[in-house]
Amino acid sequence: MTEEQRDTTDDHEPGRGNRAEPESGPRRRTGGRSARVREAVLKATAELIAEQGHERIPIAEIAERSGVHQTSIYRRWRTTNAIVLDLSQERLTSLWAVPDTGSLRGDLLAYARRAAASMAEPDGAVLLRALIAGAAEEAGTGADAGADAESVAAYVDAGNIPATHPLAERGRDLLDMLDRAASRGEPRLRLFDVLDGILAPIYLRTLFRIPGTDDAYLGSLVDKCLAHADS
Repeated sequence: MTEEQRDTTDDHEPGRGNRAEPESGPRRRTGGRSARVREAVLKATAELIAEQGHERIPIAEIAERSGVHQTSIYRRWRTTNAIVLDLSQERLTSLWAVPDTGSLRGDLLAYARRAAASMAEPDGAVLLRALIAGAAEEAGTGADAGADAESVAAYVDAGNIPATHPLAERGRDLLDMLDRAASRGEPRLRLFDVLDGILAPIYLRTLFRIPGTDDAYLGSLVDKCLAHADS
């Protein structure tokens, strides 16, 4: 049995595996056995998704590919969807940093370019579909799903993302970017202006394999987004 196959009790607090937590992203993991286990599991999951899609990848396969014991995986994540959400968060935070170019238009254009480039990766569309499926299933679990929906609606109305949402950490990063722009005296954009105006069209084209996410198209998304800003 390898070191990674032993239970990683230092990283498995009771109840943590019930839901994929945005707060447990890579920024909070500084190394050690727990970090190595997480890295191995996420890497194996990404490989399996690229090879066979997201639907019904057994945790047993993830365990075999990663070399991490099934018990440790179940204890930490409980479901394949929870692992997929964690993987998506990892991609967003570590591989797709929010830009700081010094201008709002420059930031938005760099953000759009990174989003399009990420979706153009070989597993981009597959991982996006997996994220959508995983987020939908996680949101529908639990006895308090109705209350969760009300909470989500309230946060959306306020222009924010609930802390339990898979995009919560990315939302905070984007809000920081928008706050920086406003502090420079540039127009104020809401978070959902950016998500609806830039990210959603890129995701839509990715899901339906619609070509044309070139620089001219991305620039047009940014300009339309800026047109909705509060001066």
